[in-house]
Amino acid sequence: MTVIAVMTHSPFLLLGYLFGSIPFGLLLTRAAGLGDIRTIGSGNIGATNVLRTGNRKLAAATLLLDAAKGAAAVLLARAAAGPDAALFAGFGAVLGHTFPVWLRFRGGKGVATAYGVLLAAAWPVGVLAGAVWLLAAKFLRISSAAGLLSFALAPVIAWPLAGPHAAAMTLAISLLIYLRHHENIRRLLNGTEPRIGSRHGGTPERV
Repeated sequence: MTVIAVMTHSPFLLLGYLFGSIPFGLLLTRAAGLGDIRTIGSGNIGATNVLRTGNRKLAAATLLLDAAKGAAAVLLARAAAGPDAALFAGFGAVLGHTFPVWLRFRGGKGVATAYGVLLAAAWPVGVLAGAVWLLAAKFLRISSAAGLLSFALAPVIAWPLAGPHAAAMTLAISLLIYLRHHENIRRLLNGTEPRIGSRHGGTPERV
């Protein structure tokens, strides 16, 4: 994209950021009387850590809402200004989830939001990336490992199915997710990363 295109679509980056920065996991657990989700388990504000409270319905709601905010940003931007604006909004949504201004830029790691973005921007890419996560989670039983594997493959999937612009957006999102998973990667290498369904474990962090 040209510099002019970047400047033209930058408002949609901000739109996506504002959508993505809504911390649904934190808001839902507080509304349910469960306190601050960042003080339990891994400190995750996303669905995996919400599940550690024992409330499966709340975890499912967090997952859906985190994905929905990414999808909503993409769909609104596309309706207003076309597919390129939608890609900027999608990246902005993941950026907002990982660095939300409301939480002093200490947010989550963006996996659910990124899937929502992919489903709205190029649904075959989102479906295949999600399938990779499901298979990896089933066999590895580690949420972070499943997400990392999924987003390692997502840009490769996006290139033939959605074109170079979508692949570039997917790569940017994948790099952001890997950056935010640096502590998870270290624990994976050390064999200390918590498994799916564990109530406690791991050094508190915002996943």
